[in-house]
Amino acid sequence: MWEEVRQQVEANPGLEAKTLFEALQRKYPGRFADGQLHTLQRRIKRWRATEGPGREVFFAQKHVPGRLGESDFTYMNELGITIGGRSFPHMLYHFVLAHSNWEDVTLCFSESFESLSEGLQNALWNLGGVPLEHRTDRLSTAVNNMSDEKEFTARYDALLRHYRLAGQKIQAGKANENGDVEQRHHRLKRAVEQAVLLRGSRDFASVAHYREFLERLVEQLNAGRRERLKVEMQYLRALPERRLESAKRVEVRVARRLRELPLSRRVVSDEPVPHGLGRTARGGADAGQQALPGHLAGGGAGRRGARGRRAPRVAGGRRDRRREAERRCDWCRAEPGSRRATRHWRSGGGGAAGHFR
Repeated sequence: MWEEVRQQVEANPGLEAKTLFEALQRKYPGRFADGQLHTLQRRIKRWRATEGPGREVFFAQKHVPGRLGESDFTYMNELGITIGGRSFPHMLYHFVLAHSNWEDVTLCFSESFESLSEGLQNALWNLGGVPLEHRTDRLSTAVNNMSDEKEFTARYDALLRHYRLAGQKIQAGKANENGDVEQRHHRLKRAVEQAVLLRGSRDFASVAHYREFLERLVEQLNAGRRERLKVEMQYLRALPERRLESAKRVEVRVARRLRELPLSRRVVSDEPVPHGLGRTARGGADAGQQALPGHLAGGGAGRRGARGRRAPRVAGGRRDRRREAERRCDWCRAEPGSRRATRHWRSGGGGAAGHFR
């Protein structure tokens, strides 16, 4: 009987002992009592350990102080955070020192080079030093968010050279190679979940308040790592004299009706400018933030900028077409600027303030 079971397990390693036992009960009615299931489970477990197929073995890594920092992006949407009662889809850039488990997070809205640069530099300057190596995943999403893979590689290499970091990338499909930060993802989300439960609400008054909440939580998590961090700080290298700018600035010529400038496959709104004049567009880590009222954005990206002015809408939308139609002449329904409208205006048909709204 065991030989029959062994052949099935050998052919299909995913079969469970309970499934095989129930199959035997159906094949041989009345021969096997339910209590014999545990005997079969022990037998299969012993066979897999001594004679079964080989299993992938993971060896515990011993991390040297000051040598390695790991980073990755993680989605926070499942926690149900809201800003002013509105859903707030977002991500965190998460940096972890492999030896001491000291960690730092930066709020962001897309896996992009800007978010990576901003998050990594925030972590290093908050830490006060630079490890020897920086390990990431394949960064395929961040590369895809840029229009040119060579541009991403050049900017990322420049960032690593500025901080004298040796870059590492894990193998495809081997998330365990970035295991420290992957494990910290789960523990960080659990800590955030517990903190919002203790707080009694998942809603925050503004993005700035939510950032402060995350900063306080990370400080609490790092408090228990002070002794190991003190050891690691002795091996970290000094920071450079200044940070690198994370945002990408591009000189563009703005078309007559253009209201948005596409950068790195994302859209960065800018103030309207006269036709043909130059404008410097800036695409940073917050460029993908959803539109929030100014008081909810906490001074960040949103429908209102830092000066309280309302950001322009995209030209060509349904609302713009409706407004354009409302501005037509009340009497002749002519388009403003058209020949018909010009003739009507010159003939004394009301002037700019008469028939035109």
